[in-house]
Parts: sequence; structure tokens; C-alpha cells
Amino acid sequence: MARKLAVIGAGLMGSGIAQVSAQAGWEVTLRDVTDAALTRGTDGIRRSYDKFVSKGKLSAEDAGAALARITPTTDLDAVADADLVVEAVFEKLDVKHEIFRTLDGIVKDTAVLASNTSAIPITKIAAATAHPERVVGTHFFSPVPMMALCELVRGYKTSDETLARAREFAESVGKTCVVVNRDVAGFVTTRLITALVVEAAKLQESGVATAEDIDIACKLGFGHAMGPLATADLTGVDILLHAADNIYTESQDEKFAAPESMRRMVDAGDIGRKSGQGFYKH
Repeated sequence: MARKLAVIGAGLMGSGIAQVSAQAGWEVTLRDVTDAALTRGTDGIRRSYDKFVSKGKLSAEDAGAALARITPTTDLDAVADADLVVEAVFEKLDVKHEIFRTLDGIVKDTAVLASNTSAIPITKIAAATAHPERVVGTHFFSPVPMMALCELVRGYKTSDETLARAREFAESVGKTCVVVNRDVAGFVTTRLITALVVEAAKLQESGVATAEDIDIACKLGFGHAMGPLATADLTGVDILLHAADNIYTESQDEKFAAPESMRRMVDAGDIGRKSGQGFYKH
């Protein structure tokens, strides 16, 4: 398998995917719309490599070589020779449609087009292309260098070969894969965490228990590494609310109907660690 990867979006997820792929020997084209976004992304990758070096988990030589395998660009045409493209942009269908429609006319016929979406059905994303059989979901987890899971999602028309190549890629960068065979909104992992966060937020909103006690209950009672409300703060309350809304719109299942308190938090900008305040103060 050739090892040319393109990553669309140099944010937290895109830069993380680029980082682990370059470290595994892939030649990576990292594309974003502005030089500033690319600089933030590559600076983050460099800092992460430096941490691994300082902890003795990566040699300075290997870190330097991996960094040299990443080529940042604002030119979408630069991804034309990629064997596999991973899209990691904002979770809005119209944004993804525009990217996949454009990619469909740029990449070679044998290229696999993957999306890192956590909640939007792959079939909907693939509908923007003339070759939906080569579109697949590769849902990585944050922070990508530390999290061992990749959720592979088969769209309605995803071919067996496309799924196999996506698995080969994910495993080559050190991930363990689970396969979602039916393309439901939220897949497996996002549905589970969203249902848990929504219920936890409802319990907190109604005064049944504090955020701290709800999280302790999940950690000590269920063996979770982190409670649902702490997870929401880490991921971003806004991101989980957006996921809940996507899944509820698709499924009309009441367990994904987020409480008003979550909406008010997002309205107020209290979206978790990145703002300094969420369910907890950071």
C-alpha cells in the first residue's frame, strides 16, 4: 500500500491524525485554509513530538524525520496524489459537502476519501461525490496521539475494499478498529457518550446530584476513566451539544434531546476547558 496521506483541516483532530501518520512513516500533506491555522497545527505537532522525546518515548532523530514528512499547504490541489484523504473540519454537512465534492474532482480514481466526523452519517457526506463507494468514516479520538481507538464507519455504498484500506491505514498508525456496519447518526461511540452526557446534564440541572458526584458515580461505579460531565468539558460542551442535536434530528429519540442548561452554557460561552468554564471551573 502506498503511503501518501492528505489531511484536510489542521485543527486539534487533523493535526493529531497528521502527527501519528507521519510518525508511522506516511508522507502527509496537511491542508487548511489559512497559513495561521497551519502554523498553529504544525507548532502543536512539534510540541507534542518534543514531549514524547523528553519522556524517552521517541528519539529526537525520529521526531525530526516525522516532522519533515508533513507538508503544510493552503492549496487543496496539493492533495491530488494522495492515496487516502482524511477530512477533519467542522461538523457541518454543507462544509463537508463542499470539500468532498471538490476532492472528488481532484484525487485519483483509486484514492479513498475518509471523514473524521463523529456524528454525521457517512452516506450523507458521500452523497456529494460521484463515487460514494470510496467514502468511509475514520473516527479518531482526541487526543489522537494518546487514544488507541478508531471507529470505522461503512456508509450505505462504501465498498469492502474501501473499508479494508481504511482499516489498514488506521492499524498502520497504531489504532485498534471497531466497525460500524450500519450508518446511523452518531455511530456507536458518539451515541453512547452523548446519551450519557445528556442524562448526566439532566440529573445535574434538576438538582438530583452535583456534577462532581455524578462523575464520581461513573468513575467508581462503572470503572470509567473520566465521568461524563468532565468528558463534556474536555471535548467541548458545544461539540457534544452539536452531536446530540444531529443525532436527535436523525433519530427523533428523546434520550438525545439535550437539556436547556446545556444550551444556555453554550450561549454564554461556558463550553469547557477551552473557555475556562463548563460544568467545572478550569
